[in-house]
Formats: sequence, C-alpha cells, structure tokens
Amino acid sequence: MASTIIRIVIYAFFCWFGMLLLAPLFYVAADTLITFVAATFGAAAIANVICLRIYERRSLAEVGLGWNGASMRHLAYGVVGGALVAALTVLIPMAMGLASWHESVEKPSGWATLAYFFVLLLFGVVAEELMFRGYGFQIMVRRFGAFATLLPMGVLFAAAHSGNMNVSYLGLVNTFLWGVALGWCVLRSGDLWLAIGVHAGWNWTLPLLGVNLSGFTMRVTGIELQWKLDALWSGGDYGPEGGLLSLCALILLLAGLYKAPVQPQRLVLLEPRAMGERSES
Repeated sequence: MASTIIRIVIYAFFCWFGMLLLAPLFYVAADTLITFVAATFGAAAIANVICLRIYERRSLAEVGLGWNGASMRHLAYGVVGGALVAALTVLIPMAMGLASWHESVEKPSGWATLAYFFVLLLFGVVAEELMFRGYGFQIMVRRFGAFATLLPMGVLFAAAHSGNMNVSYLGLVNTFLWGVALGWCVLRSGDLWLAIGVHAGWNWTLPLLGVNLSGFTMRVTGIELQWKLDALWSGGDYGPEGGLLSLCALILLLAGLYKAPVQPQRLVLLEPRAMGERSES
C-alpha cells in the first residue's frame, strides 16, 4: 500500500506543478478558457508520461489511449450518447414550452471558428480524462478497488470545477456524479475512449444549442437559450450541469451505456502486479 500511495502523491504533484508552471505561460497570450485547457492538457500529459516511464516502463497509449476497432466504437458510443442526452436536456423543455431560442447579440460563427471550438473542447476533454481517469485513477482502482476510487476521484473532479463562474452547490454535486460516471465508463470499456466520447459529446452539444457549459458562455451559433424554468432545474448561468435536468440526463445516459455492446479492453494498470509491486500483505 505504501508504494501505491507514494506513486499517487508523485502523480498528483506533477499534475499540480504542471498546472502551476504552464498556466502563467499560456495566460500571457491567451484567454481564460484557452489557458485552462492548455495548462491542464500539458500537466496531465507530463504527469502520466513521467509516472508511466519511471514506474511501469510503458507508453502513454497504455493508460487507455491505444487505438483499434473497439476503441473507435467506444468513442462513437460515447459521443452519440453524450450528445443525445445533452440535446434532450434542451429540446424536451423547448417542446414543453419551458425554454426558447433567441438571437444572440454575438454574430454567428464561421466554419473556422466552429472547428477551433471543437478542437479546443476536445483537448480540454482529453486533458481532464487523462488527469482524473489516467495513471493515478487506475493504480488506485488496482490497489483499493473501484468503489474506494470512484468516490474520492469524483470529489476531486468536482473540486476542480469549484472555481468556475456561477457555480452552485447543486452544480458541484452534479459534477461529482458525472465524475463518478466517467470513471465507471473507463472500467466498463477498459480504455479512456468511452469516457472521452461521452465527455466530448456533452461538451460539444450544449454550446451549439445556446446554453452555458460549466459556467463558460460560448456563443458559437448565434442563438441563445432562455429558460422559463428556475435555476433548480435549468442550472441558471452555470448551465444545465447546475440543475436537476443534468441529473436526469446522466441517469438516461448510464442506462443506455449499460446496454451498449461495449467490448472491454485490456487495461494493463488494472492487472495484478502490472505495476511491478511486490506483494503487500
């Protein structure tokens, strides 16, 4: 147990130090969202690569980024599932007269801006999945079990969003639950691709439909959604993740993914003695 804890602490240190080092470098030339994405991606990649090389003699792909037919299908299942429940979160209230679209004060974005938006959010998703469901998460599951890992990592995932604009207590609870669900996706698929797909599908769809994403306002289509629901359901200025609609979407998503024909892959860090540890009794 002691060696596992040491590795987790070292991994966490590199994540923290990487963010501390990279954020000021990007902030000079970029806005807040780009700074956050770039610093998180850099820190997550550095922490995973260093720990994998030092302790495992393995490549970054073996943390769950290997690419094959199953990975491609898992990514597709995730993107479709995440996008579908995000769309339903908006379209069902609209069909019931509880929300409506209005023209945004910003002009509609061109194709170049839309492509930039998709790439930026994708990098943000991969960064968060590497950081919160990568090396540290996987060695914790191997040593302490799924339940003892999913809950604390969900808390850390929520804590990482606690500084977002317009965050609420319900928003943090929902973010915790989404963090637990994304961890389950990793264990369900044996890779990071299902979780990346779910995360990306959700993050791509909400801004396209004119709502805020985790407190960030990204008007990329020239439309803005105005709710007739109170913030308890809609999430208010934080976005649907701050309301009960997000919880309903998560339940629907998990039910669908549970039935999806996922083909579990070999995640080497979850295997006994994969880390080269001696038996600890």
